[in-house]
Amino acid sequence: MAKTSTAPSWQRAVVILAGTVVGVVIILCLYWARTIFLPVALAAFLTFLLSPLVSALQRRGLGRAPSVLLVVLLAGLVLSGLVWLVTAQVSSLIAELPNYKGAINKKVAALRDVGLSPIAEHLDSIVQEVIKEPQAKSGGRLEGDSARPLARPPAVAVEPEGMAWLSRLPHVLSPVAEAFASAALTLVLAIFMLLKREDLRNRIIRLVGHGRITLTTKAVDDAGHRMSRFLLMQLLINGGFGLLLGLGLLALDVHYALLWGLLVGVMRYIPYIGTWLGAVLPLTLSLATSDGWTQPLGVFGLLLVLDLLAANVFEPWLFGRSIGVSEVALLVSAAFWAFLWGPIGMVLSNPLTVCLVVLGKYVPSLEFLDVILGDEPVLAPDVAYYQRLLARDQDEATELVLARVKESQLENVYDELLVPALNYVRRDRERDDLSEADEKFVLEGTREIVEDLGEVQAAAAEEDKPEATDGQAADGKADAERAGQAANGKANTAAERLAVLGCPAREQSDYLGLQMLQQLLDPTRWHMEITPVEMLSAELLQQVAEAKPTLVVIGALPPGGLAHTRYLCKRLRARFPRVKIVVGRWGLKGNIEQNLEQLKEAGADLVTTTLLETRNQVTAWLPVLTPSQAEAPRRAAV
Repeated sequence: MAKTSTAPSWQRAVVILAGTVVGVVIILCLYWARTIFLPVALAAFLTFLLSPLVSALQRRGLGRAPSVLLVVLLAGLVLSGLVWLVTAQVSSLIAELPNYKGAINKKVAALRDVGLSPIAEHLDSIVQEVIKEPQAKSGGRLEGDSARPLARPPAVAVEPEGMAWLSRLPHVLSPVAEAFASAALTLVLAIFMLLKREDLRNRIIRLVGHGRITLTTKAVDDAGHRMSRFLLMQLLINGGFGLLLGLGLLALDVHYALLWGLLVGVMRYIPYIGTWLGAVLPLTLSLATSDGWTQPLGVFGLLLVLDLLAANVFEPWLFGRSIGVSEVALLVSAAFWAFLWGPIGMVLSNPLTVCLVVLGKYVPSLEFLDVILGDEPVLAPDVAYYQRLLARDQDEATELVLARVKESQLENVYDELLVPALNYVRRDRERDDLSEADEKFVLEGTREIVEDLGEVQAAAAEEDKPEATDGQAADGKADAERAGQAANGKANTAAERLAVLGCPAREQSDYLGLQMLQQLLDPTRWHMEITPVEMLSAELLQQVAEAKPTLVVIGALPPGGLAHTRYLCKRLRARFPRVKIVVGRWGLKGNIEQNLEQLKEAGADLVTTTLLETRNQVTAWLPVLTPSQAEAPRRAAV
C-alpha cells in the first residue's frame, strides 16, 4: 500500500497547484516555441537512432568524428532520396487524378446499385474535392470535356506592371527558408549530440545523480542503450513493412505503389492506428481506379497479413519484450504531440513517450511519468485484490485470485495475496479508515474464496487417486478378503492422524488464516479443528483438555494482537506443558525478532510469519510426534 502523506491538506493543495501551473507553462512553451523544440526533438531522435551505427564504426577502428560524419551523410542521402521520391510521386499523382473520374463514377454507380448511396455520395464528394485543384489548373475542363462550356467565367486579375514573380517571392521563400533552417538546425544538433554524447550523459548524471553516481551511471547507460535499440528495431520493422507493402502493391498493379509503401511505413510510427490511417489513400485509389473489386480486396488482405505478422511475430522477436508503455498512453500521446507539433509530432509521439517512461523509471522526481504512461501494474497484486473488495467487486477479486492460482502454488497465493489483504483490514480498522460494513464484506468475500479454493483442491486430490485395475475388479474373492483389511486400515489411518486444534486469537481474520492452514496440511496426516472466534480463554482450555490435541496453533494476524496471544500461550503452557504450541503471526513484516522473543518466553514452541513456513515446520515434526514412528524400531528389534 502507498504510504500515507503526513503533510497538511493546504500544503498538498499548494504542491498540486504549483505542479499544474508548471505543467501548463511547459505545454505552452512547447507549443509557442515549437520552431526550436521540434528540431531539438528530431535531433535527439536521430541521435538515439544513429548511435549504434556510430559505435559499430568506432569499434572497427574509425575515429569518432569520421564515424559521425559518415553516418550522418548516409542518413542525409537516404532522407533526401525519400523526399525526392515522395515529391515526384505526389506531383505525378496530382496531375493524373482527373483521369480517374470515369472509373470513380462507375464505382459510385455500383455502390448506389447495391444500396450504399450514403457511402457512394461521401466517396464522390471526397474525390471531387481531391481533383478540384488539378481541374482548376487545366482551365476548368477535364479530358473529353473541351466542348462543354465553363460553369462560370474565370476571374480576371489585374497584374501590376513589371515582374510579377517578385511580389510572390516572399510568400514562396518564407516556408522554404523556415523548413531549410529547421532541417539545418536538426542536422547540426544531431552531429554535435553524436560527437558529445558522453559529455551530455555526464551532465545528465550530474543533474539527476544526487550523489548516487554508480546507480545513476548504470541507469543512464541502460536507458540510452534501450532507447537506441528500440528506435533502431522500430526503424527496421517500419522500413521493412513499407518495402514489402510497396512490392506487394506493385505486384497488384496499384499505381504509385512505392509512394504508398513509404507513406504507410512512416505512419506506422503512430501506434496501433497508423497502419490503417496510412492505408486509406491506397485503398481509396485502388477502389476508385480498378474495374472490379479484386484489387481493393487484395490491397486490404495484404495490409492485414503484413500488420498481423509485424505485430505478432517480428515486433516481439526484435523488441524482445514490451517497450513499457501502455496502449492508452500511446494513443493519447499521439493526439497530444500532434496537437503541439502537427504531423511530425504525431510521428515522434511514440519515441517521445518511450523517452518519458524511461526517465520516469530512473529519475525519482519524475516517477509519476512511469506511473501515468507505463504498462506495469501500479498496484501490487495483494493491494489490487484488497482494493477490489473495498470497491464491492468480488467478481474481479476472485478473478485475480484464480489467475494467481494458475501461476503459483496455493500456499504462495495465500501468503502473497489473501493474508496481506487480511493484514490491511486489521490496519485500516485500527486507523478508523474502514467501516464495519466494508470490513464485513472483505472478510466474507475472502472466506468464500478460501472455501472455493479448498473445494477445488479436494476435487483435484480425489482425481489424483489411482483407480482399481480391471483384474482387481473381476476378482470378487480378493475384493471380499481385502474389504475387511481396508476397513481396519481406514480405522488405523484415522487413529494415526495427529489432532491439531486451531485457536483464533480474537478476530475473524485470525479464523480465516487458520482455515487456510487447514487446507495446506495433509489430510492423511493431520486432523485439524478450529474453535469459534467468540470462545473465551477458559472455554478454550476446556476444549484442549477434552480434545487432547498434539498441536495447538494460535492464529494471530498482525497488526496488534500480541498481548492477547502471549496471554493465551501462558495459560496453555501452564496447564498443558507437553502440548506443542505454534503461533502464526502471518504477514508480519516488522519487529519479527521482538515478537518471536516475547512469544517464546510466553511458552510458544514455534513462531512463524508465513503459512508456508508453518506447514513446513509442522510437517518436519511428524517423525517425532507420530507414535507409530517412535515405536517402529522397538517392534523391529523384538
